[in-house]
Amino acid sequence: MADYKDPENTILIELKDGTVVIELMPDIAPAHTARMKELARAGKYDNVAFHRVIDGFMAQTGDVQHANMEVDYNPGRAGTGGSDLPDLPAEFGRIPHARGSIGAARSANPNSANSQFFINFKDNDFLNGQYTVYGQVTSGMEHVDKIARGEPPMNPDRMISVKVAADA
Repeated sequence: MADYKDPENTILIELKDGTVVIELMPDIAPAHTARMKELARAGKYDNVAFHRVIDGFMAQTGDVQHANMEVDYNPGRAGTGGSDLPDLPAEFGRIPHARGSIGAARSANPNSANSQFFINFKDNDFLNGQYTVYGQVTSGMEHVDKIARGEPPMNPDRMISVKVAADA
């Protein structure tokens, strides 16, 4: 196993081009951190498509209900679902939506985040204080940059596997 600062709070996302390493922020957003680890450990994020990828903005994924490309994939509904767990309350902190940060996707209701998240391609300060930031890509951002663009992409990329580093 590679040497991670905090393996229990490190997520490994396998993409077609390589591994993306994300350090979670349990001190800033404990509920969002716990949710991501719970879904990763249950294998819920495996094979889930990036259903909304906007060049110069962000790549969104995590719809475990409609976007699993191996089980009941529904491209028309991808991005409209979550998990069977309850929605999470917002955990707004002072961490900016910088390049490589992980933000909790949600509806217009700030307390509606569930399983979906996005990875910022660039600094998106206009999102600060509106969406929970709960992680940061520490390596592999070059792989994120190669994710197919589109809303939805014609041939979407997927998270091949998502694991907690402590379990890998």
